[in-house]
Amino acid sequence: MNIIIFGPPGAGKGTQAKILVEKLNSFQVSTGDMLRDEIKKDTEIGKKILNNMDHGKFVDDQIVNKLLEKVIIDSKKNKLIFDGYPRTISQAKNLDVLLSKSKKKIDFIFFLNVNKDSILKRIEKRKILEKRSDDDSNTILKRYDIYMTETKPLLNFYSSHKGFHEIDGSLGIDEITSKIATIINV
Repeated sequence: MNIIIFGPPGAGKGTQAKILVEKLNSFQVSTGDMLRDEIKKDTEIGKKILNNMDHGKFVDDQIVNKLLEKVIIDSKKNKLIFDGYPRTISQAKNLDVLLSKSKKKIDFIFFLNVNKDSILKRIEKRKILEKRSDDDSNTILKRYDIYMTETKPLLNFYSSHKGFHEIDGSLGIDEITSKIATIINV
């Protein structure tokens, strides 16, 4: 079973993906984690990624798609939970191509819908707990605005998918988990 979880920054995508990974014994595909790992390697690509993240910009689709291709084509990873990918229509189309090449498909798509005020409160908490460099109010506001223009169109792209479900992302972690578990029957 392959699942996409998307929504604005701070919606809880990573939290829900980690829970699903445990429940389903699957593999989490977190582009955020992949990008942060690339930054730690201190490569030229890593420096470019860091610059984009520090300025609240999304990383170029070309870079993200290349990092992702290795994961999807790996035949050992058959149950994938996509956390924060795709973020654009272009990435969604690329994902379809990669999945098709690997004879895989998306079974469920969860959109965690959260308003801007709730996100800012969550990010402040996450900043204290996780100490992520991309968690400051200005960066998050920029990422939220970019999300609204570049990622929100995925709603139209995916809303006709038979496995598409919108969930109130302002609910508590356990409530969201319960809703997802009921939908996927686990």
